[in-house]
Amino acid sequence: MKRFEPLIEVLDDDLYIPEVRRWSEEKYNLLGAYMEIFTRTMSKKWSNLVYIDMFAGAGYAKIKSTGKILKSSALIAMSLPINFNTYIFCEADENRFKALQARVTRDYSDKNVILIHGDVNDKIEELKSHIPRFSRKEGVLSFAFVDPFSLNLKFSTIATLGRSFKVDFLILLALGMDANRNFHNYMANNSQKISDFLGENSWAEEAKSCNNSKEFIRYLAEKYDSSMVRLNYKEPEKKQLIKSHSRNLALYYLAFYSKHPLGNKFWKEMQKYTDNQLGLF
Repeated sequence: MKRFEPLIEVLDDDLYIPEVRRWSEEKYNLLGAYMEIFTRTMSKKWSNLVYIDMFAGAGYAKIKSTGKILKSSALIAMSLPINFNTYIFCEADENRFKALQARVTRDYSDKNVILIHGDVNDKIEELKSHIPRFSRKEGVLSFAFVDPFSLNLKFSTIATLGRSFKVDFLILLALGMDANRNFHNYMANNSQKISDFLGENSWAEEAKSCNNSKEFIRYLAEKYDSSMVRLNYKEPEKKQLIKSHSRNLALYYLAFYSKHPLGNKFWKEMQKYTDNQLGLF
């Protein structure tokens, strides 16, 4: 079988298209490769597969340096050879939401799509209500892609889904972009943003041993992993590091979490098809 190509170039359709940096191509490639493995394998075992995009975007994105327009995460998911049964998209930005809504209506009217306008941290109960319930007759397995612009993702949002459903997560941890740049500010002010991100308030005392932003990033990553393990997720495999092309600086890490060892196996298999950048650990 020919391998699915996640980088899907499209033409300008006169709807809103946000600009992104070139490294987004690596993100789309990683995401698409994993989803292809997930749907191909799990569709044989589960009667209902659900895709959740918690920061869904506009559906299209323009690479700033080249002008190339690509499908972004939500529409990559809808372009897979084997479909999810249900798609749930949440997006806070009004321009992005309206563009995504228009593209889904125009091009994917045959698919079961739920669109939610708002911050996923505020809309998580609504999102949760749209996930089909597991039963003996109908098994439900979800995959959630979580792509925030900063550390504005509350751990309670992830925990709400992780405690209630069988769901694998691919989460963008904006540690290079956010935690690195704001290290001194976060440490000096006992940041509530970090408390929300980690889901606990004890981090400030523990993080006093961090002498620089690199140590702080490692602390946050390990603390996040520990929080996911407490939700009965397996110890994660290596995180995928994404760097800027111009300065070779670490920007963020894609972290995969699953409650089943098969999930980690798929993540490792997916990494064979990508650019093989080094993980965080």
